[in-house]
Amino acid sequence: MNQNATDVRFMRRCLQLAACGRLLSRPNPMVGAVIVHEGRILGEGYHVRCGEAHAEVNAFASVVPDDEPLLPQSTIYVSLEPCAHYGKTPPCADLILKKGVKRVVVGCQDPFAEVQGRGIAKLRQTCIDVTVGVLEEECRWLNRRFFTFHSLHRPYIILKWAQSADGFLDDHGRAYAFSTPFTQMLVHRLRAREDAIVVGRVTDEREHPQLTVRCWAGPSPARFVLGNGYGIEQLLADCRERQLQSLIVEGGAQTLQSFIDRRLFDEVRIEKSPAVVAGGTKAPVLPSGLRLIKRQAVDGNEIIRLIHDSRIIVE
Repeated sequence: MNQNATDVRFMRRCLQLAACGRLLSRPNPMVGAVIVHEGRILGEGYHVRCGEAHAEVNAFASVVPDDEPLLPQSTIYVSLEPCAHYGKTPPCADLILKKGVKRVVVGCQDPFAEVQGRGIAKLRQTCIDVTVGVLEEECRWLNRRFFTFHSLHRPYIILKWAQSADGFLDDHGRAYAFSTPFTQMLVHRLRAREDAIVVGRVTDEREHPQLTVRCWAGPSPARFVLGNGYGIEQLLADCRERQLQSLIVEGGAQTLQSFIDRRLFDEVRIEKSPAVVAGGTKAPVLPSGLRLIKRQAVDGNEIIRLIHDSRIIVE
């Protein structure tokens, strides 16, 4: 196995580990780390919870005493650049230097203002062999919310709606349950993974949606309602202030279209029912140039996910 294939193999393990912190690491990024000596994993870890030890710290802590002497001949793989500043925990770059590993492989650079290449530079200044950019797109995609928040200074925005087969959001103005009990559970799973959710005033007054997580484990997102003088710019400002890194826009049609017209979204999730209603509120009109990332048949419905081709997370 050549070095490139080896790096890819262990970076994929970093990504697997990082994803274990999906719910509790927020607003910190998900990060995984693996320490390897001649193809054998000596230790591994991930960032479990915001305010607690980072992935590199947990990886070094998992190395058994008998393997400690092997660290100077080992490589540490980490999905996100090691930090070089004092926050709630000491700098991970300093810990790597202290442990004396000979090589560091980084998935992608950290966009956070306190890091932004400083960790990589600190390691390279001590003549450690540093490789950056292994599975970079996958590493950035995993933390797309974190990257969008720190690069664009707004939350990662997901537009979501359910519609009929003939393209309506309701049945001649009356609410219609296009989702099934199972796909509704998937919606609640989505809510548990995101920080905030918003609907428009009309939807709020007509349907009184709870917008909570009732059919899945996890926290409910922060709830917002647009209208009555509370607009999109104020919503985004509140998300920035509260460090809410992701936002689901659930509608209705006018609210969804207002985000689309401003090109203010990163991802679209559409659930299509086979039901035909032959009239009602038309589904939003999407711009051209979106990229299909998944089309899935679920419980008789079809769930489609699209993203921008030129999304910030892979630039």
